[in-house]
Amino acid sequence: MKTPNLMEMTRTLIAAPSVSSVNPSWDMGNQPVIEVLSSWLETLGFKIEIVPIPGHRNKSNLVASAGSGSEGLVLSGHTDTVPFDEEKWHSDPLQLIERDNRFYGLGTTDMKGFFAVVIEAIRELPLHNLKQPLTLIATADEESTMCGAQALVDLHRRLGRHALIGEPTGLKPIRTHKGISMESIRLTGRSGHSSDPSLGVNALEGMHRVIGEVLQWRDDLQQRYRNPAFEVEVPTINLGHIHGGDNPNRICGQCELQFDLRPLPGMVLSDLRAEISTRIDRLLVDSGLAWEMVPVFAGIPAMETPKGAAIVQAVESLTGFPAGAVAFGTEGPYLNEMGMETVICGPGHIDQAHQPDEYLPLEHIQPAIKLIQSLVKRFCL
Repeated sequence: MKTPNLMEMTRTLIAAPSVSSVNPSWDMGNQPVIEVLSSWLETLGFKIEIVPIPGHRNKSNLVASAGSGSEGLVLSGHTDTVPFDEEKWHSDPLQLIERDNRFYGLGTTDMKGFFAVVIEAIRELPLHNLKQPLTLIATADEESTMCGAQALVDLHRRLGRHALIGEPTGLKPIRTHKGISMESIRLTGRSGHSSDPSLGVNALEGMHRVIGEVLQWRDDLQQRYRNPAFEVEVPTINLGHIHGGDNPNRICGQCELQFDLRPLPGMVLSDLRAEISTRIDRLLVDSGLAWEMVPVFAGIPAMETPKGAAIVQAVESLTGFPAGAVAFGTEGPYLNEMGMETVICGPGHIDQAHQPDEYLPLEHIQPAIKLIQSLVKRFCL
């Protein structure tokens, strides 16, 4: 069996829906994508391992390897996409369309197209001559829970030394990014008739005080932490959602605030949660309000791969760009936790991700193929 050409591979991957979402009405498995990637890579001589994600039906990671050893190259990407608004697309999001020197379709750039580029790059390489292993990783749920990346960590195995994640960066290397935490603070007071405030405890008024404390904490963090490598060089907190009460003439009994925190490398999510919890606990003592803080999801740690890492220097040399920093999160910190040194670099632009009419510029494909081939030759052959 021969693997299809690059366009046919991309078409097949785009046509296999694999949305992951915290909304159950959208969430689906990624098995069709994993199965087709497995068949293509097995044809090329890779050893295939499909790893089911515990607690997530019809979701798996793929680990495909050729060669042996512990110092090889890992090429990694995620198989899932975000939900989509079909009515806002100018073509079927699950059908690959070529026009204006672009591939249009859901996942073309973020990031199913990367897998087609990788397979196209390695199909002609002499894999029987590998001196260090070449491993391809395809994960589940990067766009929602990161359960695929966490399941890789839980394997407690070394899959390689040098890692490239093909997220869309315009083929410019990234060696560091901020983390992401989304938190929910919930206050519970006591409802009552609004004509007499003493009849209740107003959770909405309490949340007014909490918001002030969160914003003061933001100011404190931005005084303590700064990294000029980032366009926004301080940690950020965004108040993104609030809901409380049910009627103007009833004392508000419950109120919820959700915020997004983007910490810099060196800031630990568990420490940050403990810090704001201590501040709120002190703020609300003797207020009559019960409160809890619940993570909206587990969060993504910040990532920083050393500038002197071999993979960083190799990708900088091959692309001609210095490794930079971004504010969005990736699976990079999980790969680094597994003992790899990781660079984020892939075709396409991040501003195309999660958008109607997502596209991959065709002009990025050959440079991406050349980059991958050069890395395989440098680290594996």
